[in-house]
Amino acid sequence: MHMSTQNRRTVLKTAGGIVVAGTLAGCLGNGDDEPADEPEDDEEEPTEDEEMDDSEEPESDAALRVAHLSPDAPNVDVYVDGDAVLEDVPFRVVSDYLELPAGTYDIEITAAGDSETVVFNEELEIPAGEFTAAALGELEGESQEFGVEVYEDDVSDPGEDARIRLVHASPDAPNVDVTVDGEPLFEDVAFGAAGAVEVPADDYELEIRPATEENDGDVVATFDVSPEVGTVYSAFAVGYLDPDAAPAHEPFDLELVVDASYDVEAEGEADLRVAHLSPDAPNVDVYVDGDAVLEDVPFRAVSEYLELPAGTYDIEITAAGDPDTVVFDEAVELSEGAVTAAALGELSEENQPFGVELYEDDLSDPGEDARIRLVHASPDAPNVDVTVDGEPLFEDVPFGAAGAVEVPADDYELEVRPATEYGDGDVVATFDVSPSAGTVYSAFAVGYLDPDTAPAHEPFDLELVVDAD
Repeated sequence: MHMSTQNRRTVLKTAGGIVVAGTLAGCLGNGDDEPADEPEDDEEEPTEDEEMDDSEEPESDAALRVAHLSPDAPNVDVYVDGDAVLEDVPFRVVSDYLELPAGTYDIEITAAGDSETVVFNEELEIPAGEFTAAALGELEGESQEFGVEVYEDDVSDPGEDARIRLVHASPDAPNVDVTVDGEPLFEDVAFGAAGAVEVPADDYELEIRPATEENDGDVVATFDVSPEVGTVYSAFAVGYLDPDAAPAHEPFDLELVVDASYDVEAEGEADLRVAHLSPDAPNVDVYVDGDAVLEDVPFRAVSEYLELPAGTYDIEITAAGDPDTVVFDEAVELSEGAVTAAALGELSEENQPFGVELYEDDLSDPGEDARIRLVHASPDAPNVDVTVDGEPLFEDVPFGAAGAVEVPADDYELEVRPATEYGDGDVVATFDVSPSAGTVYSAFAVGYLDPDTAPAHEPFDLELVVDAD
């Protein structure tokens, strides 16, 4: 990621007094430190009505803050139009933003408590936006001449990333590269320059190096930073690399300041549960992103819901107590809502191959009725019909399929039959259920119709689970 140089305006202290190089408004308008074009002599003067229209436009808000980054300068006071707005500001301090209507202001910086010692006194045109006026360089040193830089601050929302702006303010440091694990983040940054990058929220170790063509200079300092989502930072590199030989003993450091932060819309909540419906699989352990969340789960068990932020997770299922025997390991995207991850089929694959199916669970209120969802998880059973007193409730349900119906709260005998065109196949099993009003159920048809010839002796059954009530 390459550094993008910020617009800035420099005020230099010389033997003859304060020399202004350009204006803030001109620099911002052109971006190349050239003054704005002068108006043509024959340009028409605005009419009185136009002047009135212009004056009626509301002035935009501006925000200005001051950063004391000159290591050998004393504490300072800051005045705006003659009013003291900051007092006794020490080295490395970055003030809060001062909110001002956009316009022209007399900005004066003096030694703290000594209004006669003026280090900066100029009119600045402050347009709408956020700006940092930074005192840089040295009053007495020989590395960098003292001056004031005005930086335009991008405090817009970085979204799900963080934005970090680097300002090189170390007088005796050469141009620098900043790397992370040897990869360039900022390249060939000169004294007084500034640039920004956006990065994912994470923990980083910033490596400061003298700039080289391959970004492989010796690391002279490292700094740990942990930028957060939706946050804008300025990182001011301050002080001296060699403080013992400098006019002030201020060691090199990184002053990290929060410029702005934004509330990131919370991710939706995902509820995940696991159902072990593979009759010939052993008890299992379940891991989410490497953390064990369920242990020694037996066949037919359906876990409680695990609450997770919506997102992508590595779901791993292993034989219980044997993390090297992995039966499932995939990245699974969980959206907002409730989901059941069901282990189906057989490890032996005699009837159905082993796999994990994700079912979206409808936990909405069924009102005065009950909702029953059927999941066909019997490896040796054909497509099935489920009837009540011969009337179809579910029709032609294949292995792995799921479907739901809403029924009045009552006592029912569910009849499971091989699927036929008229729902009149022979009944192979019956199950008594008594669903309650306002309750949501999952009915998992599990085990083998013919357990004696199956790879595991797990007879056909119906596992009825309350999903919500």
